Amino acid sequence: MILRHCLAVCAVVSLAAGASLPIAKPEAVGISSARLARVGTALKAEIDGGLYPGAVVAIVRRGKLVYYEAFGSVDKTSGKPMPKDAIFTIASMTKPLTATGALMLIEEGRLLLNDPVGKYLPQLDNVMVATPTGTEPVHRKPTIQDLMRHTAGFTYGNRGTSLLYKLYPQSSNEAADTMTSDAFLKTLGGLPLFYQPGTHWDYSFGMDLTGLTIEAVTKQKLSDYLRERLFTPLGMVDTGFIVPAEKASRFAKPLPVDPVTGKPQAFRNPVNPPKFDCGGGCIYSTAMDYARFAEMLRSKGRFEDRQYLGRKTIEYMTSDQLGPEVDTEKLREFPNMNGYGFGLSVAVRKGGGVSGIMGTAGDFDWGGANGTYFWVDPKEELVVVFMAAAPGDMRVHVRQMITTLVLQSLD
Repeated sequence: MILRHCLAVCAVVSLAAGASLPIAKPEAVGISSARLARVGTALKAEIDGGLYPGAVVAIVRRGKLVYYEAFGSVDKTSGKPMPKDAIFTIASMTKPLTATGALMLIEEGRLLLNDPVGKYLPQLDNVMVATPTGTEPVHRKPTIQDLMRHTAGFTYGNRGTSLLYKLYPQSSNEAADTMTSDAFLKTLGGLPLFYQPGTHWDYSFGMDLTGLTIEAVTKQKLSDYLRERLFTPLGMVDTGFIVPAEKASRFAKPLPVDPVTGKPQAFRNPVNPPKFDCGGGCIYSTAMDYARFAEMLRSKGRFEDRQYLGRKTIEYMTSDQLGPEVDTEKLREFPNMNGYGFGLSVAVRKGGGVSGIMGTAGDFDWGGANGTYFWVDPKEELVVVFMAAAPGDMRVHVRQMITTLVLQSLD
């Protein structure tokens, strides 16, 4: 009721610490209110059915906030209602934030995309490549671009079952929780790559290594750098690598048991800092904080009165970076990535069809393993952020559903 009243009479939605977004009625920006109401109907049905504890959705079109709602519980065990400013572990939605930080340095001439990774992280300067019979030298050294588009030859240990996969750290969060950055780099530097750089796309530690490259260039912790250059200026007041104790009651928790597999579910304690700031998966955020960031990307790098990245930089970041020489079989293992290429940290849609989900050529997106998702459709001037504590297979289902529900509401 409060939101409906505000949509009718307010000029802005006040967030915190002065942060705000202009708002509009859906019809004012070409969206049907009646059809948009299907979002809430569908989410409530699934939450009531015990599929996930709750969710927050923010939708922005033509720079105006038209939908901002919370559903279900922030903690199913306690039954506490989900607040709109609930804080979520966004996992791999960390990656576009880190990529933006790196692109700022590239725009300043402090970093080049074609630079070899070993120029900044010497532990990785002499990597070899695994072969069926042993190892071989790299044909060329992996570059910063390779890191940001996942073609450097690294991958996550949880992406396979061979001995080499078992030797690799399992994930960004597992590495950051158990290793210092020095130990992480030493481990990766002592293992062979899975592929020759530039020949295969495979989801990876690329953005974790990009984050450590940022630290090497700036001599700052990644958390400090992103806070100064991105989070604070953008008004992302609840975004960071930990959740302060005074905000912990707003942290969204998963269901105790996965409704699909029956296995226990739990997230790491968000109050505890990681051993290093992992740029691939360690950030916490809110729907509105991330909507501000995504709207900056949609607006060609500009938000309010500040230019964060240049127009051409955003166009390059969100262009398909995978040429015909790159094997994309691993990308197609991700549900609904058929018909998509990959930019710098985001998936990029190639055409209107082919994929099993609606969309527009040139839209870009990415999600997190723990249930969060965002996408930007530049042609439709649309930003959508979906936040839920829904790890496992359920997150894949919800991403498809929320995309369809939003797009079917456009006039």
